[in-house]
This record gives sequence, structure tokens and C-alpha cells, in this order.
Amino acid sequence: MSKARAGNFFEDFSAGEVILHGLPRTLTSSDQTLYTALYGSRFTLQQSEDFAQRVGYPKAPLDDLLVFHMVFGKTVNDISLNAIANLGYADCHFLRPVYAGDTLIAESRIIGLKENSSGKSGTVHVRSKGINQKGETVLEFVRWVMVRKREERASCQSVEPPRLPEAVDAESLGGACPPLAIAAWNWTEAGATHRLGDYHAGERIDHIDGMTVEEAEHMMAARLYHNNARVHFNAWQERAGRFGKRIVYGGHAMSMARALTHNGLANAFHVAAINGGRHVAPLFAGDTVFAWSEILETRELPGRSDVGGLRILTRATRDQPAGEFPRLAAKENVPGVILELDYWALMPI
Repeated sequence: MSKARAGNFFEDFSAGEVILHGLPRTLTSSDQTLYTALYGSRFTLQQSEDFAQRVGYPKAPLDDLLVFHMVFGKTVNDISLNAIANLGYADCHFLRPVYAGDTLIAESRIIGLKENSSGKSGTVHVRSKGINQKGETVLEFVRWVMVRKREERASCQSVEPPRLPEAVDAESLGGACPPLAIAAWNWTEAGATHRLGDYHAGERIDHIDGMTVEEAEHMMAARLYHNNARVHFNAWQERAGRFGKRIVYGGHAMSMARALTHNGLANAFHVAAINGGRHVAPLFAGDTVFAWSEILETRELPGRSDVGGLRILTRATRDQPAGEFPRLAAKENVPGVILELDYWALMPI
């Protein structure tokens, strides 16, 4: 038997199986710096130790999506090394802040399995969580991913995944945010003066700016997260794949879109939950990403007079500026929407 692992294929999974993933990772301020270099995130709370401490954090927390990608990356070697594509996310809760110096490990449970009609692959539904060095769960989410079969004729288990909530309950938000001294919130340093009450349901915001995906950067990002899925790395293999080239890790598009939203949502400082995420179309090196957001809901949070919840649906596009708020999915060689991300962010009241 070879000592090298080829990774799990669809027929290797069984419903209810719990996988404790290897390779714990201690996150550092250098990870945050590299994350900023890759995406240009400008949310002040994660960039300024002084700002974070003045408003009530012990120190600047790490970017929420950096934490998400780090936990996600821990799961790849066991769940999606042989993935064709990551399809979507739901029921994602950010439960505790993560700081430089914290060590994260991940655990997953298989909650659904469905073979695709082609017989060559299947969709795996998995609930994963990130756990810190104290044994505390800092993040929990569900994702579903299309995984190749090793043998087309192999028999496979079929189990419907549990019904997921349409949205994370707003009353559960805020666990990863300590009580804040909003009087100390410096609006100039934050980059805008807009508070929760300045937004309303149905409002649409064009974030204007575009960001082009560089081949080296999307691979560097995936390596940062220990995401070694072959569709992102192996150009030799993917030349024979359905697109003839590597696809960009879907989380890369998420972080690009989140960074772009600073222009219009500068004080949406914390992603508290992801209600649902859908990769509508693939993204490739050389494509330019734009984004626009629709405000779905604003909510006061129980027991909080400092921050409230802003439910946002951000759509990222490929090679299409978002001034006309496009909704149509991108097709091969045709610009359009590549990502829809429905999430709760916290914002000062």
C-alpha cells in the first residue's frame, strides 16, 4: 500500500461519518498582512490595533473570511481534494473572535450524499467547524461540494441532507463581538460615517471598483489556506478538464467581493453569519471582479445598544461593472454574476 494518499472520492464517504482533520494551524499577524496584500481589505477594525482596542477589543481580530478560509482549508485534504467544484455554503456562524496567536483545527460530519446523474461524480454535504486551542468552536458552517468518483460503476450511499434554515436567526448574532464603546468609534478612521440607520431594505449599492485575478495570487491564497484541491493547482491535469484550465478557489471570489464592499459598507466591520452562498459560475485568472450589494434587512440585536445586524446580499460579477446591478449568471466567455453571498454583518447603531 502506498504511503501517499490520493484523497477521498465520492464512494468513500458515508453519512454520519465524523472526520477530525489534520494539520492544526497557528494564525499570526503575518497571515493577516498577506491576506490584506491579496485582497486589499480596508476594514479598519482588522487593520488597526489602536482602533480595535479603543472600541473594546483586546486587540485587532483577524479578518472573518481569513478565519473561514483557514478552517475550510483544513477540510480540503479529506473532503474535496478530488473536487470538481465547491458549490455553496449555508448556516455559517462566526461564534468567537480569532486573534493572532490562536491555533485552529477542524472537524467535519458528512450530512448528505447524492450521486450525480452522469455517474461520474456526486455531491457531498458536510458540516464543518473550526476549534481553537482552548477547545472552543469559533466557526461552524455547512457546505456542499461536487466530488469525482474513483470508479464510475462503484455503488454509493444516497442520503438527503437535513433541511437548512433560509437565514441564520438574527437573535443569535454577535457572539464574536464584545460590547463596543461606539462613542470611541472614529468615523474618519473607519472611512465613512454611515451607521445602521442609514441603510434600508431594498437599497442597492454599486461598489464601483474592479479587481483583476492574477494567476500567482489565487494560487498563493489557496496555499495560504492549505487548500490543495487539484482543480486550483494542477494545470497539467486541468488541461484535460471541462474548462481546459485551472479554476480559482471560490473563497477567493468571496474575499475579493467582501474587500470591494468597503466602498459603500465601510462600517460593516464584522461578518457575523453567512446565510447562504452560491458559486453561480467559475472564475479564472485574468478575469476582473466587480460587486454590488442589496440590503435585505436591518435588525436590532437583543441586549445590544452598540451594534445591529445588516443583512446583505452581495453579487460578484466577472468582467462586468455593476452599475446596472446585473443578476444574470456568467456563461463561458460571457460576463455576468459568478457569486451570490447572503450574509449578516454587524454595524454601529
